[in-house]
Amino acid sequence: MNSPGLEEFDALARQAYASLPAEFRKLCGNVVIHVAEEADAETLRAVGLSRPLELSGLFEGIAIGEARDAPPNHVHLYRRSILAEWRARGDISLEELVTHVLVHEIGHHFGLSDEDMHAIEDQAE
Repeated sequence: MNSPGLEEFDALARQAYASLPAEFRKLCGNVVIHVAEEADAETLRAVGLSRPLELSGLFEGIAIGEARDAPPNHVHLYRRSILAEWRARGDISLEELVTHVLVHEIGHHFGLSDEDMHAIEDQAE
């Protein structure tokens, strides 16, 4: 597969979300998914990183149960760093890696353990 452009990558992220178990998606409620080329300098500083390729995704918001009537939470996926990891690994499809990053970031929304997140990935259609 050639490296998809931003629009195609956004479609991969939406497909990855749609492939997750229905009960998981229902619990996600108002999570908004954003796709960008890379994290901006302000975001990198906020998480203590200096290079854009070090950050493939980010959860931004308040975990479930911590606030009522909160604005939507946001999951950011960064195309360039995900593509770089995909090329470097060579042992996973791009679709699987996008799903992995998406589940990991949404998992922060629920406070899930790594084991819980892997189980959800395994259930993706």
